[in-house]
Amino acid sequence: MLKIDNVSLKYGAFTALNRVSLRADQGELIVLLGANGAGKSTLFLAISGVHPIAEGKILYQGEDIAKWKSPRIVKEGLVHCPEGRKLFPGMSVYKNLQLGGYVHKKDKKGVEEQIEEVFELFPILKEKQHQMAGSLSGGQQQMVAIGRALVSRPKVLLLDEPSLGLAPLVVKQMFEVIQRINAQGTTVLLAEQNAYSALKICHRAYVMERGNVILEGDKESLLHNEDIKKAYLGA
Repeated sequence: MLKIDNVSLKYGAFTALNRVSLRADQGELIVLLGANGAGKSTLFLAISGVHPIAEGKILYQGEDIAKWKSPRIVKEGLVHCPEGRKLFPGMSVYKNLQLGGYVHKKDKKGVEEQIEEVFELFPILKEKQHQMAGSLSGGQQQMVAIGRALVSRPKVLLLDEPSLGLAPLVVKQMFEVIQRINAQGTTVLLAEQNAYSALKICHRAYVMERGNVILEGDKESLLHNEDIKKAYLGA
């Protein structure tokens, strides 16, 4: 469904991604592990059409989308939920969710139905739909960010560090929701530093370091990999 084929990306003389290759098949939940600066967010920005790549292919449903503009990418069902949430804090929860449906604005009924589905997934957001997004807790703001992405109708959802800065109980709830989204048929590519929680729910994972993919495998092989344990699981 999504295949990254030898993608490189440069900022001037600096190589941020070095011939990265990975894939996410229909219905999979794929995890990208790596420390800050490993290239996870840069890869998501490349897939989303924000940063142009220097070489390689980004294949989505068999078509190279490397030169597509971001609105087209979103409209075709490849949706990015960025690190840091990027909400509009002075706008209501409802208005933030509505913005997720911007590329489908001609289908007002469909957007409203998607928002109702978000409220079913996150009931607290229905209660707080008229509050300013900036007044919510960190966990609730992350729910809004994920909800906004879901209103865009993703076939593939790129989630960048959704657990960052959240309390352990909220992290547990967040990963349960991500698993539920995946179980409903959405392919998920999840970038995370919370390696243990992420590996527990994924099908396969890739480990990135300094813009390179250095390791890949299914969750069992990576959970029992000694190098992964030492680097990410505190063993």
